Amino acid sequence: MSTRKKEEQDLPVQNVVNDFDAEVTYANFCRVTATPEEMIIDFALNTQVSETPADPIHLRNRVVMNFFTAKRLLHALSLSIQRHEAAFGQVEVNVQKRLETQRLSQQLQQPK
Repeated sequence: MSTRKKEEQDLPVQNVVNDFDAEVTYANFCRVTATPEEMIIDFALNTQVSETPADPIHLRNRVVMNFFTAKRLLHALSLSIQRHEAAFGQVEVNVQKRLETQRLSQQLQQPK
């Protein structure tokens, strides 16, 4: 096999995507479940501020995919988060730690 053909095989596939009719949904809640064949990801908007919501969270979107696609999604999300954190700092998912950091930051900014 020629060197050029090998290099062409190593290049990632560039798919053309038409997102003209794509629906956009905001979610701040997700739930992941699975079967032996598929990954199921539910997305919703949780408008309740407590850690344990009193009312049910109404799901808005469900994405079902095979594990090959789920693994590619995991890789793409991981790379995106690494780039974001490199540019803007760590994304803290623990709400209590995030609130404590905000409080400390506000205290440091207050004039003495």
